[in-house]
Parts: sequence; structure tokens; C-alpha cells
Amino acid sequence: MITKMKLYDIKLLTITYEILAQNKVTEILKKHKITGYTSYEVGGMGDEGLRGQGLPEEKNVKIEVVLTEQSAEKIIEEILRTLMPDYAIILYTSDVQVARMEKFV
Repeated sequence: MITKMKLYDIKLLTITYEILAQNKVTEILKKHKITGYTSYEVGGMGDEGLRGQGLPEEKNVKIEVVLTEQSAEKIIEEILRTLMPDYAIILYTSDVQVARMEKFV
């Protein structure tokens, strides 16, 4: 007999930003008691031109955080208010499901 796994609805917050903002973004996550995230360096093309192909300070970073909708809203508001005027940042959320909800509340 196969037991069906229970999945729980939650948010995935994705933040892509220029590497110069990295410490400020991670400080905001820490301030909001985020204890886990995945980050990686990325490149691509956008309004600022081709990024991530040259000097280390021209790289972009992408962070993905699984969290509650309330936490995502607070973090987005703070990033918009404090970092968006000075850094190239893209923020978006997605609806995802997790098997172990207790890790994210």
C-alpha cells in the first residue's frame, strides 16, 4: 500500500541582485529570522546589459528562500524601501509546496 505524502502550501521568494548588495540582503534575511536559503552566482542580460561575465563585482547573486507569505511580504517591503533605490534587484514570489512545514514556520 502506498501512503500519499501530505504537502503544505508556502511561498518561494527569489531575489536576484548585484553582488555588491550581498551583505545587505543577507543581513535583512537574518534580521527577519531566516535560518536557511540557497544562493548562487548567476549571469544574464537585462536593462543594465550583460552581467556576470567579467569582473567579480559585476556578478549577480540569486537567493531562494522558502517561507511564509507574511515573512515574504516583510522582507520584500524592507528590500524595496532600503536597497532598491541603490542596487539592481529583482524580487518575485512563487507558490510552492513542501513536505515538512515545520522547517519553515
